[in-house]
Amino acid sequence: MARLLFLAYAALVVYASLFPLSGWRGQGVSPFAFLSGPWPRYVTPFDIAANLLGYLPFGFLCVLVLRPRLPAAVSILAALAAGVCLSLSLEAAQSYLPARIPSRLDVLNNALGALAGAALAAPMARWLLERGPLLALRTRWFTPGPRTDLGLVVLVLWLLTQLDATTLLFGAGDLRDWLAPAAPGAYAPEMFVTIEAVVGFGQLVAVAALASTLAVPGLRAQAVVVVLLSAALAVKTVAFTIVFQAENVLAWLTPGALKGLLFGAPAAILIVALPRVWRLTLAALLLACSIALVNLAPVNPYLVVILKLWQQCHFLNLNGLTRLVSALWPFGALIYVCALVFTRSAAASPGVD
Repeated sequence: MARLLFLAYAALVVYASLFPLSGWRGQGVSPFAFLSGPWPRYVTPFDIAANLLGYLPFGFLCVLVLRPRLPAAVSILAALAAGVCLSLSLEAAQSYLPARIPSRLDVLNNALGALAGAALAAPMARWLLERGPLLALRTRWFTPGPRTDLGLVVLVLWLLTQLDATTLLFGAGDLRDWLAPAAPGAYAPEMFVTIEAVVGFGQLVAVAALASTLAVPGLRAQAVVVVLLSAALAVKTVAFTIVFQAENVLAWLTPGALKGLLFGAPAAILIVALPRVWRLTLAALLLACSIALVNLAPVNPYLVVILKLWQQCHFLNLNGLTRLVSALWPFGALIYVCALVFTRSAAASPGVD
């Protein structure tokens, strides 16, 4: 689990640091020229905090990966070295992106963040990995095996997709901005309500079906579904808190989203009672249908306005990161679910009805 989370987080850091990944061109200077350049004249507390906090989980997870095999001090130094190397490489790559400005101050803050995360993890790493509450929760509530660990990472990434305030509720998988943007047109409001309700219902039930197959059968599987749904709605609320003012934090609860929740939440609880193979098959079908509907649906002008507001704020990198994860997550989840359906190990794993 620690290795999977570390690799996933490192990939997200790379994408967020190089977003928007367009306009590459040489500047006629060394990509490491920023190391000898002047310090930035204008630095905001947000920039410093973002660079520190962005690499703190990197250092923390790196130590969790190394700690069982290396002493604490060596693990901390290795995590610091990994953070510095990654930050230097990404800052150098930013030299080829006109929209990004490499800075040695960013490298320093990234290194301090990685060091802080590593120092925080080192004294508790062995306890977390052998006797900690996360291990107890993993053992008690979920079935054993690396496939379950990978499935839990898939669910964590699904929670990250909820930070994208430009999508329908649970409406991940929109590739139109990358492939062929749909032309806006005049449609009745009822159509948008229906589409949002169906998409929200489909992906909610699909995620619940997947989560229930990873959990220990019975009441614990139902509890996992309830906690996962509550966490997703909380993350969505946080996303709208960032973009809008406090009085609009529930703007995501549109009539379509409300209908999707009213029908999807009970279905998500009831689906736990189905045989495991049925749940996986239903999850695959619902994911495929929701992907198709999201990409074939007309453009919602309300979401277009949200996107403009979101891109004009100070969270451009977070916007690019969450939109990438939101666009690709259903495809990765669909591949994972199909692999579980069509492998013998899935049929022989604990919890098969």
